[in-house]
Amino acid sequence: MNAIPNADQFTDEDEAMMLDVIDRWCREKVRDRVMEMEHADEYPHEFVEDMKEFGLFGATISPEYGGLGLSATTYAKIVMRIAQEWMSLTGIFNSHLMMATVVEKYGTDFQKNYWLPKFCSGEIRGGLGLTEPNAGTDLQAIKTVARKDGDSYVVNGSKTWISNGLMGGAVALMVKTDPDSDPRYKGMSMLIAPKVDPDTGASYDGYTTGSKMQKLAYKGIDSCELFFDNYTLDAKRHLIGGIEGKGFYMAVGGLELGRINISARAVGLSRRALEESTRYAQERETFGKPIADHQAIQLKLGEMATKTKASELMCLHAAEAYDRGERCDMEAGMAKYYASEMAVENTLEAMRIHGGYSYSKEYPVERLFREAPLMCIGEGTNEMQRIIIAKQQIARNKI
Repeated sequence: MNAIPNADQFTDEDEAMMLDVIDRWCREKVRDRVMEMEHADEYPHEFVEDMKEFGLFGATISPEYGGLGLSATTYAKIVMRIAQEWMSLTGIFNSHLMMATVVEKYGTDFQKNYWLPKFCSGEIRGGLGLTEPNAGTDLQAIKTVARKDGDSYVVNGSKTWISNGLMGGAVALMVKTDPDSDPRYKGMSMLIAPKVDPDTGASYDGYTTGSKMQKLAYKGIDSCELFFDNYTLDAKRHLIGGIEGKGFYMAVGGLELGRINISARAVGLSRRALEESTRYAQERETFGKPIADHQAIQLKLGEMATKTKASELMCLHAAEAYDRGERCDMEAGMAKYYASEMAVENTLEAMRIHGGYSYSKEYPVERLFREAPLMCIGEGTNEMQRIIIAKQQIARNKI
């Protein structure tokens, strides 16, 4: 399998070659194995190695640190293609990239040079350690505390629903360094929290990984609880940015790209739902002709195709704004909200088109139907997206 080219600036030809590599990998290697692995809840070790070779664990990170330095637009196109085959795979490298992006955007020079090459190569993979049993959307409600002890931090607390928590080697860990701070967000900091010391190979005491959570879908990526009991880290190497009180801003600073990613995943799900429905409608016959010839099915396919293309265009519109360096929380929120809702609608329509066979594990549509609702929840619920969109609409149109 050919590796994706690494360059500071990608031409249209480079992008076309890159997407061709991804397409062939998805078609020739991933597609035939997804059903078996999904239903067995099997971790895709071999695919992870392929994604390392492609450079996807450093996709959006600067070439200075060993990454590909891809634009958000090119990255979104890759995510769409892989999600079309198995959405879980996109979570493995996207959760990791959110951790890496926090370090690249906010870390000290020492931290960037030390951690990012390890992240880009996939030597250390991970994600974000934000969510707690009673703190999801309300990040300021976290209870995990990091107490300063000389030149170190001693961490106590727990996290839940952490993607890459079991198979990964580190998380960007949100903690309270000043639990009594008012406002609360000023007392929050972010630590790079590895399971193993990269220099010595020794496991850290006080870092415990819980069992893999059983989920409705999104099974190719592991989610688990993390527990910290007097887990001790050196401040210079692990306090991102070297300054306390900036963790909340670091966490929300990557949400625009994260929401573009979610919209790209949703586009992939819609594309596959449309693909499977179009094929099935031409193969399945009722009353002496393919169901694709029935107007009721044509109405469904026409609507699905339109919603899929609109979702794609909104995603790329937000990605292009991000690449221009513009504020795009409204555009990213719109893309995430619309594309995810359309993915839910399109996968449900795919179920209806497939009829009774939609409940069979032999057809991909039952998996797509299970995967799509997560897109409405991840990276901020769609209820929250609508509030963000409305506030920006008002702010940008003051009278």
